[in-house]
Amino acid sequence: MGERLKGQRAIITGAGSGIGRGVAIKLAQEGAQVGVLDINLDNAQKVAQSITAAGGTAIAVRANVSDEEEVVKAFGEVEHSFGGLDTLIANAGVMLFGRDTVATELDLQTWKDCLDVNLTGMFLTCKHGLRALQRNGRGAVVITGSPTGTHGCAPTFTAYSSSKAGTLGLMRILAVDYIKQNIRVNAVMPGTTNSPLVTTLMENPATRAEFLTKIPMARAADAGEIANVVAFLASDEASYVTGAMWYADGGLTAI
Repeated sequence: MGERLKGQRAIITGAGSGIGRGVAIKLAQEGAQVGVLDINLDNAQKVAQSITAAGGTAIAVRANVSDEEEVVKAFGEVEHSFGGLDTLIANAGVMLFGRDTVATELDLQTWKDCLDVNLTGMFLTCKHGLRALQRNGRGAVVITGSPTGTHGCAPTFTAYSSSKAGTLGLMRILAVDYIKQNIRVNAVMPGTTNSPLVTTLMENPATRAEFLTKIPMARAADAGEIANVVAFLASDEASYVTGAMWYADGGLTAI
């Protein structure tokens, strides 16, 4: 096991699959105790079991991040189990394929369903995660943003793009409000990543080819590559980094 995050106690939302899973595994490899939070408890348990089997420390907890009572309960369980919290990775999100569309065709329920998880859920995650970090006296928060929040690179995904733009506004104000309490807040900005979130899109060869032509690296990221950036932002190596957006998009937003 690594030493970079040795002694840290972390919680990762949406950690049952995709980027969240990769982050949970990476943080555990770097020495952190990991709370694996997901709406799908079976998936969370599988990730936690794989971490403990490799010699790490992890517990699985279930919560819907858009439900404040569930968030409070889950965070309390992790904080109690580990004796505190040092790191929050606010990662849970949804992309509503087949429903999210251009604004003139977008129904209000789809808009609400997307923002409930991606923005309200992010707020609730940060609200109660920050309270735990305040009790600890210091900490780091990493929010999973998206290039869609700063660039129009996901045509027709109106609700998703808007929700991700909102998470960046949230990140900035949290960074300002809590830095005097020795809490850093940053965002990682993954591009197209091999994960269940984009499986529907990438299964179609024509769509996959179209996506990859827009990426200078001409490939999707592996979840572990995004996790490497998150681990840095969570570590003391990033001690002078707050309020920042770290793009890990293969050059997508460089052109």
